[in-house]
Amino acid sequence: MFARFNLMLAFLLVICALGLVTSQHRARKLFIDLERAQTHAVEHEVRWNQLQVEQTELAKASLIDERARRELGMQAVPADRTLHLSVDPVTRSVSLSQPWIERPSGARLSGVRAAAAGPRKADNAGGARRASPAGAPRAAPNGAPPVKGVRQ
Repeated sequence: MFARFNLMLAFLLVICALGLVTSQHRARKLFIDLERAQTHAVEHEVRWNQLQVEQTELAKASLIDERARRELGMQAVPADRTLHLSVDPVTRSVSLSQPWIERPSGARLSGVRAAAAGPRKADNAGGARRASPAGAPRAAPNGAPPVKGVRQ
């Protein structure tokens, strides 16, 4: 009877020892995987920082300007060919200007600039607004589509 009991205890001892060895092996494996992952994370962070520095270098205006001139043959636009476009969000009127050119006070715009500048106040007889049917959306100035929910 004691021999059977001792045999059973020895069998349990062997099973527990195998379980201990297996768990230690698994723990060591997981620790090695953790260290490997941390090493990869550090490498990725270093590479990310290098890419950010490279992006900052490539995004410099002087470098972009130099490459555009050299590789694409682009040139700077002279000031006399530059137009400033202004849109008034309230009245939705569009105006073009060349601020470096002074016009006489009575000078009028002509051609494309006049069309883009929109209707003049003198074009609207007496400044009266035309009424639209109740509930119908009014057309926005310069042919822009009406915006729902916005009073014009």
